[in-house]
Parts: sequence; C-alpha cells; structure tokens
Amino acid sequence: MFKVGDKVVYPMHGAGIIEAIEEKEILGQKREYYVLRFPIGNNMKVMVPIDNCQEIGLRRVIDKSEVQNVLKLLRSSCTAMPANWNHRYRANLEKIKSGNIYAVAEVVRNLARRERERGLSSGEKRMLENAKQILISELVLAMEMKEEEARQLLDRAFA
Repeated sequence: MFKVGDKVVYPMHGAGIIEAIEEKEILGQKREYYVLRFPIGNNMKVMVPIDNCQEIGLRRVIDKSEVQNVLKLLRSSCTAMPANWNHRYRANLEKIKSGNIYAVAEVVRNLARRERERGLSSGEKRMLENAKQILISELVLAMEMKEEEARQLLDRAFA
C-alpha cells in the first residue's frame, strides 16, 4: 500500500514519513511494520502493522491543492456543537480519531472560536492543542514548510 518515503497521517498522532518497512517478531508472531518518523514535536518513531493500516486509518498526506480547502474550512462558520461539555468532548474526539483532515480542522476551528468567545475547560484546551498539532504536522509535510511557518499559516486563518 505505501512505500519508504511516503508521507502519511496516523490518526491521533499526526503526519509522518515512512522510514522503513521491517519484519519483526512480537509475541511469537512475525509481521511486517511501517516504521514512521514524525518530524514535528519530539521526532518520535512508531511501528504500524501493515496488515492493520486500513483499520487504523493510515492515509496519505493531502496534496498542496487541498491545503486551500482546509484553510477555507478554518475561516468558515462554526458548526453546531453540543452544549454539554462531555458530549462536545466525545464528538470532537471521534472527529480527531477519524484521521480526516477536514474533521480535525473543524475541531480546531470550533474550539478556537469557543475559546475566544467563552473559554474552554482544561480538557478542551488540551484537545485544541492536540488537534492543532495534528493539523500543523500535516501542513508541514503537505506544503514542505517549517513547523513555525505552518503554525503562522494556521493562526492567520483565524485572524
């Protein structure tokens, strides 16, 4: 499905690059794994079983042409969110888990606006930062830019 050098998104972790494909024996079972390196943050490496990729939701990073659609979504009006904090948190978590960049961008947009207007709980603040980091990681790889440039691009979308 993917090859070494491909830029992919691992839901809940963000965008990374496939550095290697390795066969490992874990718990007595031999499997092939993608070795992903996440250039944003702490340069973490993760091994993803190749046969679980679709279940996990591993997908290619969007191309440059789609970035404008993401930025347009960030500038658009908020969608209705549950008033109850717990319901809102769960709905947003499901969107982030989906790995869909538009769903993650929607969470970022809605929580950023809510933070400006009413403030967020500590849990939602962490969720906003996590969602932003996931979005920034994909923008970095899609646009081939530095993390700070991607963060500024995101911030300008809210201005």
